[in-house]
This record gives sequence, C-alpha cells and structure tokens, in this order.
Amino acid sequence: MEKRPFTELGLSPEILKAVDKMGFEEASPIQTAVIPVALTGKDLVGQSATGSGKTAAFAIPVIEKIDVTKRAVQALILCPTRELAVQVAEEVGKLGSFKRGLLEVPIYGGQSYDRQYRALAAGAQVVIGTPGRVMDHMQRGSLKLDHLKIVVLDEADRMLDMGFRDDIEHILSAVPDSRQLLFFSATMPRPIQEMIKNYSRDPVWVRIEAHAQNAPQVDQIFFEVDRRSKIEALTRLIDINDFRSGIIFCSTKIMVDELDENMHSRGYAVDRLHGDLTQMQRDRVMDKFRRKAFEFLIATDVAARGLDVDDLEVVFNYDLPNDAEDYTHRIGRTGRAGKSGRAITFVCGREIYKLQSMARYAGLNIRRERVPSMSEVEDARVDVFMEKLRRTLDEKKFKTHEGVVDRLLEQGYASTDIASALIHLLRGGAEEAAKPAAKAPAKFASESKPYQSGPAAPVAKAPVRKAPVEAPAAAKPVAAKPAAPAAAAPKKKAYERKARTGREPGFSIISFNVGSEHLVTPADLVGKIAGVTRLPASVVGAIDIHETHTHADVMTEHAAVVIRKLEGIRIKDVSLTPTLVTL
Repeated sequence: MEKRPFTELGLSPEILKAVDKMGFEEASPIQTAVIPVALTGKDLVGQSATGSGKTAAFAIPVIEKIDVTKRAVQALILCPTRELAVQVAEEVGKLGSFKRGLLEVPIYGGQSYDRQYRALAAGAQVVIGTPGRVMDHMQRGSLKLDHLKIVVLDEADRMLDMGFRDDIEHILSAVPDSRQLLFFSATMPRPIQEMIKNYSRDPVWVRIEAHAQNAPQVDQIFFEVDRRSKIEALTRLIDINDFRSGIIFCSTKIMVDELDENMHSRGYAVDRLHGDLTQMQRDRVMDKFRRKAFEFLIATDVAARGLDVDDLEVVFNYDLPNDAEDYTHRIGRTGRAGKSGRAITFVCGREIYKLQSMARYAGLNIRRERVPSMSEVEDARVDVFMEKLRRTLDEKKFKTHEGVVDRLLEQGYASTDIASALIHLLRGGAEEAAKPAAKAPAKFASESKPYQSGPAAPVAKAPVRKAPVEAPAAAKPVAAKPAAPAAAAPKKKAYERKARTGREPGFSIISFNVGSEHLVTPADLVGKIAGVTRLPASVVGAIDIHETHTHADVMTEHAAVVIRKLEGIRIKDVSLTPTLVTL
C-alpha cells in the first residue's frame, strides 16, 4: 500500500489545517487505506499492529462525522489501557483543534469520577475509554449512547487478552443498530472473528503488513527529556560525541525553521529542508550537504525522502515520527554500506508509550540512556582537544614560533603558563572571560559550549559554544595583549555591544537588511555571524540597530568572508543581503 497526500483523501478544510499544523505531510499506508472507506460509513476491519499510525486512521473519520451543534456522545473509542486512552484522546484533540465546538473526553479507571461526570454533562461528543469504566458509566446513567454514530475498537485482541470480552459485548449490544463499527486488531484469533461476525455488517477488510525492519548496523538510543530541554540535550550529545555529519528530523515545518535558527545562534553549521522550499532551494541545500559545506541537515520526513547521502554519523529524531515505518526510514539513512551509525530519539511524557509500540511493531532494539551532564560534556571536549593537540605535536605539522616564546620567557613567564594561556585562547577563553557565570534555568543549563574543529581551525569557534577551561595563571599575559572588543569589558553581558560612534580602527562597516522592526538583537546578529562563518565573536565590534537596517563593525580582514557567507542566510525570517558601507 502506497502513501498518499491527505489532500487526496476527501477531508474537510478543518482537518487538513490540523494535519498540516501537526506536520503530517502525507498519510501512512494504514491511513491511506482506512480513511476513504471509513468516510463512506461502511463497517471496517483493520489488521495493523500498534505503531503503524492507525490512531489518525480512525480519529479523522470520527471527527469528520461529529455534528458539533449536538451536545451528545456521537463516537465511542474503546482502548485496552488508560495510557492508550489518554494518547488517543490527545490525538483526537489535536486533529480536531480547528473544528469549533468539538469536545472529547478520556474515561478510565483510576481517575476521579467527578471530572468525568462534568465532561460528559458538558456535552462531550467523543468518548475514549477503557471497557470497564465505559460500562460503569453506562450503568450509572452518566453515559448515554442514544445518538451514537460510530464505535471504534482499538487493539481489540489486547482487550480480549485482558479479559474485556464480556464488557465489550455488553457495550456493543447497547449501541444503536445504525452505528458504524471499526475494528482494529494486530491479530485475528477466533474470538475476534466471532465478534466481527456477530456485530458488524458486511465489513471491508484492510490489512497492512509490517514492512518496517530494524537496521542491524544502527545503534539505537532514546532519551526521555522535557520539550523545553530538547535543544540543550541535542547540543550536549553533539558536543560529547563530536558528531560532524547527520540529519535532525522534526515533525513540522515550523519546528524545522525554529530549530534551524536556534542551532545557528548557538554556532552550529546547519541548514533546513522542508516542503515550503522551492525545488531549486532544496537542490542547493542538498548540494551543500553532500559537499559537507555544513554539518547537520534539519528536515521533515517528506522533504528528506529519497536522500542519498553517505557517511552520516548520526540521525536525530528531535520529534518522534508518526509511525514505525517512518522511524525505520529515518534511521536507515545512517549505518549504510556496512558502516556503523547511530540513531538518537527524544521522547517526552506519554510519547514513551508510542515509542515502545513502534519497537514492538517493527522488532526494534532501542535502549534508554541518560543525558550527559555539563561536566561530562566538558571532560569529553577536553579529551578531544588533547587528542588533536597531541596528534599535531606528533605529526609536527605546525610552524614554530620560538621567537615569541623566547621573548615571553625573557619577560619572566613560565613555560607552563605560556602553554596554558595559549590553550586558553584557542578554546575561547578571551571571550569567555567577558561573560558572567550562566545560571541553569531548567533541567539542562543553557551554558556555553566550545566547538572544536581540528588543530588548524582554532578560530572557527562560535562564542556560544564555549565553556571555560580553568587557567588562572594565564590571565595576565592574555589581558596584556591588545584586547578584542568582546574581551575589553568584563562586566558586560554576553553579546553586549556598544552603540556605534564611528568605525573602529581596523574595522569595516557592514549593513544588514534587518532592524528593530524585525525584533533583531545584537545577540542574534553576533550569533549568526559566529555560527555561519565559524569566526570568534571578537571579529564583530560595535553594532548600531536602526528601524529597517543594522550597521555592524567587522574586522576588515574578515569583512568579505562575512558578506559572502551570510548572503541569503535567514535571521528572524528575513533573508540577509549584507553590503559593505563606504564612508
């Protein structure tokens, strides 16, 4: 069964708008097969395992059939567990978010009856519940099924295994004869077949085979993190593993854009790919990615389909995919040609149950790990830096500067202090000294992180990726040198820039086509310059923000590079066109 766009399934504008907002760019095989049939009102039997994306397959027809002007239960969805009931209710809420007046309620054991009474009395049209609690409400008279249009049995075989057969038959016997019945079950044992025969009318059978296969060469890991902490977890994992090439998958185009801007501001070399880009833009991005002009591609599933890129170290599932097949398609982009690869997935809250369902459906082996602490990340950075320094020393591929060293020794500085000061400078110590200690606002502190790109590229570090290496003895020689603007005022906040009073010596003025009306800040501009060019923050001097444009002093020797590399780069949804200002 092939996938089709949702726009070809005959759905209402409200559903299509919700689907687009959720990032579902096309229907999965089970959704493609089930939705058109269910919309006709026919009974249906879907044989598909959990994790195949079937929740939306029945939730969308359910929502389409609801008359929001009637405050009565019109749809009943039975689930085997409270966790699944809550998950389905959340999905219905999202898919029906643009259908004004739609009310859904999960009812299950262990939750207060009062809350469920209030929701039912308020006129909820869609009830999602476990069989025991649903039957309980029916007996109490709080759940009336006189206006019921559609009944869905989700994971019917599991409900029978859990001993709910009598409850289910009692419920089905009490619903109106005119209702539509949708059965979903991974297996079809005899009791399920008997129930289908007894309660459905000439059902359409849809069977979706589990084609998803585990990728044997891919090491699969998941981390349970809060949504607000995903960016911190992502950058820590990139830094501690020193990843240099990978794809970061997001579920929506909006999330791709937000993460792209956030990663750029933190100094990572990234670009984006999603359905709103023209084919020419997509081709240009992919050409750059294959040439390793940047490190991480942030993409949606549809935009990234068919990508053929070798040597990907890692695939990040920043957002959990819609179904197991999308998951295996994603992780299959690493670990190719016999090489090992890694797939890292972030889940939060109840998404862990969805991931577990995907793992069962596709036979995946995904292990859980803990997000590394900042101290562990810093230890890893130091190890990487030491290894690169040791390799440079062993290979002797560097120019000697004995004259400079001798002059410092003659001035009384110890050789160990000189070496420490140089390492301090290489790892961004000059800029870091100008920053106050960062406070951790949440589970993961938004602290700065260093970006090591090899022995020959010490200047290719963005300021927001740096963490200080303690070297107190190096403070004097560093301060004695002509200080760059970023290091000149230790009491300034990070990225603070004074207003421009005229071009600084050794600097040129670059004009950017963004200003206060775009809500741009000095931090945005400095972060973008540092992230895209890999130059230190010290190359940027004073910044003067006007309403429609911004002037920034940039070291003359780097001005051409800044203009060339920032051409077309987005900031605050504006494509930059930097130009050199002549006075």
